[in-house]
Amino acid sequence: MNIESKKYSTFEIWFLACRPKTLLASFVPVIVGSSLAVAEKNFSPLLSLVALIVALLIQVGTNFVNDLYDHLKGADNKNRVGPLRVLNSGLVSAKEMKRAIILIFVVAFSLGLVLVANSGLIILAIGILSIIAGIAYTAGPYPIAYNGLGDICSFIFFGLVGTVGTYYLNTNQISSIAFIAAIPVGALITNILVVNNYRDFEQDKVAGKKTLAVMLGKTFSLYEYIFLIAFSFLVPLIIYIHYNVSAWIFLPYITFPFAYKLIIAMLQNNGAELNPTLELTAKLSVLFGFLFSLGFIL
Repeated sequence: MNIESKKYSTFEIWFLACRPKTLLASFVPVIVGSSLAVAEKNFSPLLSLVALIVALLIQVGTNFVNDLYDHLKGADNKNRVGPLRVLNSGLVSAKEMKRAIILIFVVAFSLGLVLVANSGLIILAIGILSIIAGIAYTAGPYPIAYNGLGDICSFIFFGLVGTVGTYYLNTNQISSIAFIAAIPVGALITNILVVNNYRDFEQDKVAGKKTLAVMLGKTFSLYEYIFLIAFSFLVPLIIYIHYNVSAWIFLPYITFPFAYKLIIAMLQNNGAELNPTLELTAKLSVLFGFLFSLGFIL
């Protein structure tokens, strides 16, 4: 252990390893998928709660894997400008992290069997794929995050899989509105990753981590960030026009000034200056998702 470990209790170390400021992202797809079920009077509080716990555990497990393999591959090093990483700081050993990864994913899978018992093999397949994606994100012979696929993976699993999967758990059916509702969920959560990759551009480039920012340039990342926000704000209008919903669906537009400030922050800041923007981007995804959900319920 590094002497830095003396600054933290065991609980604090593992709490930091979970990356709590990003865990809010796991709530959004479950909340939005559940709100659609509430609107259709097919909501199961127990199933949605279990789904939320499983989603949180999978994200924590993914964060642990990311911490481990970014450290082993050299993407996290003494020049890191992002928030503290427990392996990189010497607070946790690689052996301890590997044990934690196994424990977290075993618990997630075990709890997920409750959902499988209710909704069948589709949910089992989703759960297994989600765990595999969480591990393959930075581990394995072709790590997703190191080959420009992180953004797509984030959009698919946090957006489509999380939102539509939660809706399916509650209703045992799939509808087009669930897929459309998943778009801003996935887009705004993906923007958390976009900020992270934009901030770590130089470090990732040196480490050979081929994020979209490294492959296509920082300017591309700026445009990607703006596009994902803009398209997210377009979705409530699409739903209002094509489905029988009330004007409450426009509630997420309250967050527009917040989104505008984040775009300005992305345009003006670099490196460690973007750490607050990363946290606030996560909060935007939650606030937008909560208001979006409320719009469906109302």
